[in-house]
Amino acid sequence: MGTYVADTVYLNGQYLPLAEARISPLDRGFLFGDGVYEVIPVYSGRPFRQSEHLRRLGESLAAIRLDNPLDEAGWAAIVSRLGACCGWQDRAIYLQVTRGAEDKRDHPFPAPTRPTVFAMAMPLVTPGAELRERGVAAITAPDIRWHRCDIKSLNLLPNVLLRQEAVDAGVTETILLRDGYLKEGTAANIFIVRDGVLLAPPKGTLMLPGITYDVVLELAAAHGLPVQIREIPEAELRSADEVWMTSSPKEVLAITTLDGRPVGDGRPGPLARRMWQWYQEFKNTVMRHE
Repeated sequence: MGTYVADTVYLNGQYLPLAEARISPLDRGFLFGDGVYEVIPVYSGRPFRQSEHLRRLGESLAAIRLDNPLDEAGWAAIVSRLGACCGWQDRAIYLQVTRGAEDKRDHPFPAPTRPTVFAMAMPLVTPGAELRERGVAAITAPDIRWHRCDIKSLNLLPNVLLRQEAVDAGVTETILLRDGYLKEGTAANIFIVRDGVLLAPPKGTLMLPGITYDVVLELAAAHGLPVQIREIPEAELRSADEVWMTSSPKEVLAITTLDGRPVGDGRPGPLARRMWQWYQEFKNTVMRHE
């Protein structure tokens, strides 16, 4: 078990072995998916953009009308303690807050609310050189999720089903299309390149505001890569010179096959290679030294 999750977790004010962590079966996160989560990457013991991640957690909590149970210092202490509990150089700290448990199953908010707060550490594993060199395959599917994809909600069943479509097809990711426009992947933001210009879907309620998405746009601006942030029609996705998926674990990973057809010449494109290199330089000079 320790391969995937550190043996020590945080639950409602206590640090304890994962095997001893218990929540009520009447917890609203279990019954209704009534809660939110956040994932903070930690590089060489240093949390990356912790304030931004915690701000996004706070925004998700506010969106579901649940008071934040901890201030930034309280969350930072949990991240620091769990980060020190495992031997991985790079790790991800998972934070979760539900609306807690009550003595019945009923949809309205309980009064008073006693949130359940859980956190754990996991290894942060990035793609190997061979995978980066060949790129990955993806499929497309209609976006069947709800209209508040900007909330990092526990209600991930649509993502699970859509990601399983990718697994069933033997590919890495499912790219989501809504009303004829590109939105994102099931667990990654998606960028495309056309005629030397990087295109990104705009943030909004139909897409999770990714932290790595922000980093990629910052790196593009810093290195003079032309960028357009706008709605991307499906036809532009399918005729793109390059397609990338980005996230903390995937970093910048080229999608070289889409729905069984090659993207561009079927190999990672020059801008994907360049952005990956810029990302590594940023990671080694900034992320590991924040």
